[in-house]
Amino acid sequence: MRLKRFWLAVVAPVAAMALAAPPSAAAPAADHYEWAALGDSYTAGMFTGSRSDNPDGCERTPNSYPDLVDRELSEFPPGLPVQLSNASCGNAAIPHVASESQTPIGWGPGVDDPAKPADGWAPVPAQTERAKVGEETDVITIGIGGNSLPLGGVLLRCLSIGAENPGGNPCQDHFENPPEGVENLDERLARIQDEYITMLVNVHGKAPNAKVITVGYPSLLPDDASTCGYGDPTKTATIAPGDIPWLRKAEERLNQTIKTVTDFFGDRYVDTYASSQGHDVCQPDGEKWIEGFCGTVDPDSNWPAGLCAQLSPAQRQTFFHPNNEGHANTAQHVERAVRIALLAL
Repeated sequence: MRLKRFWLAVVAPVAAMALAAPPSAAAPAADHYEWAALGDSYTAGMFTGSRSDNPDGCERTPNSYPDLVDRELSEFPPGLPVQLSNASCGNAAIPHVASESQTPIGWGPGVDDPAKPADGWAPVPAQTERAKVGEETDVITIGIGGNSLPLGGVLLRCLSIGAENPGGNPCQDHFENPPEGVENLDERLARIQDEYITMLVNVHGKAPNAKVITVGYPSLLPDDASTCGYGDPTKTATIAPGDIPWLRKAEERLNQTIKTVTDFFGDRYVDTYASSQGHDVCQPDGEKWIEGFCGTVDPDSNWPAGLCAQLSPAQRQTFFHPNNEGHANTAQHVERAVRIALLAL
C-alpha cells in the first residue's frame, strides 16, 4: 500500500502531464544504439584496472562491467553498433543519478592522490546529464542504492563495534535499536524505496523511449560465518561473526527493495546475487569475487595501498568491492539484459 500511495502522489501527476502533451513526431532511424550506464562504485569498477587518463574523482576503470559489456557488444553487435556513455561514479547515492550533482571523493579522504586538484575534485552534474540521457537514448542500466543505506557506513560501524565486542550480534542491536535521531534498518529501506521511485520517475521522464535496467548487488557475505575468520582484514576483519547473518539479510532486503520498485515500473531487474553466492568475501583467493577490507587488485591498478600494504605489498584497501571476476560475472548478466532490451526496440 505504501508503494501505491507514493505512486498516486508522485508518479500519477507526471503520467498525466505526459498524456496531456501532444504526440511527438517519430524519431528518425539511427545508425547506432545509445546506452547510458549509471551507478556507484560497483558500476564504476574502482580498482579493476588503471583509472582514466582524465580523472574526475569518480574512479571508472576499464574492467568494470559496463566496459566489459561494451567490448562484447562491439565484437558481436546486436544489429547496430552500441555507443556507451558511462557516467557512473564512486560514492554516488540515488539522487546523484538523475537530480543532484555530486562531489566525488576519488581515492577517499586523506589519501595522497597526485591527480587530485589542490582544492579537491570539482562537483559533477547528475549522471543523466553527463551521459546526455534523452529521447534518443535506447537503454539505461542503473546500479545504485548501496550508498543511500549507506552500506559502507553500516559496514564501518560494524567493524568498529565488532572490534570492541566480538561476541553476540552488537551491530544488529545497534541498527535495530539505534540511538535517538539515527534511522533503523526498516526506516532506511523505506527511504530508499521512496528515493528509488523518484529516481525512476526522473529517468523515464528524461528518456521516454529507453528501456531501463536496474542492477542489484552481488552476494557479499556467506551463509556460514565460520568461514570468515574473525580479525582477517582480507575477509570481514573485525565484524562480529554473529552480525554476519544480519548483514547478509540486510543486503538481501536492499536488493529486494530495488527489485520491487523496478517491477512496479515495468522495468527489468538484473539479479547478480544468486549467481555470486559461494564467491563472497570470505572465500579463498581465486574463488572470491568480492575483496575484503584489504584485497588483491588488478595488476594495472594504481589504487592506493593505505594500511593494507602492511599485510603485503600487493594488498590494497578494497573495502568489500567486486574484483575482476565479480565484474565479469555481472557483465554476463547485464549483457544479456541489454541485448534483450535492444531486441525489443
